[in-house]
Amino acid sequence: MGKNTGFLEYARELAPRRPVSQRVNDWFEIYLDFPEEKLRTQGARCMDCGVPFCQTGCPVNNLIPDWNDLVYHGRWKEAVRQLHATNNFPEFTGRICPAPCEASCVLGINQPPVTIKQIEKNIVERGFVEGWIHPEPPKVRTGKKVAIVGSGPAGLAAAQQLCRAGYSVVVYEKSDRIGGLLRYGIPQFKLEKHIIDRRMEQMSAEGVKFVTLAEVGKNVAVEDLRSEFDAIVLAGGAEHPRDLNVPGRELKGIHFAMEFLPQQNRRNLGDTIEPEAEILAAGKRVVIIGGGDTGADCLGTCHRQKPLSVHQFEIMPKPPEDRSPLTPWPLWPMQLRTEGAHEEGGVRDWSLATTKFTGSNSNSKHDHVQQLHAARVGPPPKFEPIPGTEFTMEADLVLIAMGFGGPVRNGMIDQLGVKLDPRGNVATDQNNMSSVPGVFAAGDMRRGQSLVVWAIAEGRKTAASVDAYLRTKAIPLITPAVSHSKEQPVAS
Repeated sequence: MGKNTGFLEYARELAPRRPVSQRVNDWFEIYLDFPEEKLRTQGARCMDCGVPFCQTGCPVNNLIPDWNDLVYHGRWKEAVRQLHATNNFPEFTGRICPAPCEASCVLGINQPPVTIKQIEKNIVERGFVEGWIHPEPPKVRTGKKVAIVGSGPAGLAAAQQLCRAGYSVVVYEKSDRIGGLLRYGIPQFKLEKHIIDRRMEQMSAEGVKFVTLAEVGKNVAVEDLRSEFDAIVLAGGAEHPRDLNVPGRELKGIHFAMEFLPQQNRRNLGDTIEPEAEILAAGKRVVIIGGGDTGADCLGTCHRQKPLSVHQFEIMPKPPEDRSPLTPWPLWPMQLRTEGAHEEGGVRDWSLATTKFTGSNSNSKHDHVQQLHAARVGPPPKFEPIPGTEFTMEADLVLIAMGFGGPVRNGMIDQLGVKLDPRGNVATDQNNMSSVPGVFAAGDMRRGQSLVVWAIAEGRKTAASVDAYLRTKAIPLITPAVSHSKEQPVAS
């Protein structure tokens, strides 16, 4: 805990965001620095609650009261070690996690909860500044090899854990840079990409090997992995987007969010986008379909590209301003959330369903969207259109941000022959092993679209399962290409 009476004496305070007029003209992170004195005050608000629900609300079970107390007392180096005891990448979660820990904070029953996420981010950044975070290579190598397919947070967490346990780890990434959705899905103003590079340097120094432009099932043969490695971890994410199957969907100017967002991240990294493939909001009337985090990411990106107008539509009803009685503490609350992107402008609207798109009457192969047709709908699950509420609005660019329906099946998954669950994700047992012995799955590819903190938790659990599996194998079940007759004992 922090100070005995801290939660009675101090109010919740967050780091201020940069002025909207400033931040919409650049791609830097939107939060200003928060003074150490104020951080220690926020740590003091952590109360002696007896049962810290924040730890169970957090998928990686962070030792939150411990490092809150250490921050309050100014013991930052110890706080860094406690933070990394359960979370490989607190610099990611401290920026882009929605903080389910704060939703389950006991203080949150009748007061604003402790600023856990803010303290987490500042602990890890203090650790990097002071040089306390450094490579931790294993003292002993096992002689066994593990392939990680996918370099998002689940794959990276599994890779770091297994490497530190003594395994030779190779991460295969189909894109040209490491990071998965962290690199190309999360906008720069939420996660600057040098933050990823900094952690990749640490992992490389620990012995993790990264291979880019390597799509398993295409230019990297599945059989090669099965013959060369003792275990494989599938961490490719849930990349299959949910589509909007309405008339006019084939018109030009209608794109998935994950066609739009990566382009801007590439521009920020210095890449050139071919003009015929470019998707830009500049000077256009934009409609974003989907009211979640991905929709908000599209919204903030559009603001910085200077559209003529931007609307964000959601089929669900507008959430209440405060916690809904249907989701009492310590459940994740159903309530209205305002992201930085929403502060920057645009129009949000709820209980709307798109019914069709229309365009010009020119050659159909070159038709471009011009209008979006929609209607207000009733409550879930039927979402029945309300007569008389139909409307049409002008639209030059439509971005579909309706979530994801699981992993892409054709290619690696089909060739491996792993079974899928009823939702189309890779089916696993309680140890995250698939139906193919020695092949494990982690993150969104196993559990479906979820949070970055869940991906890290999945990667850590899967790494432990791979370690336990390989410890029991005198001879690897997946026949390696290189002899392991001189194996060393597994590192503790």
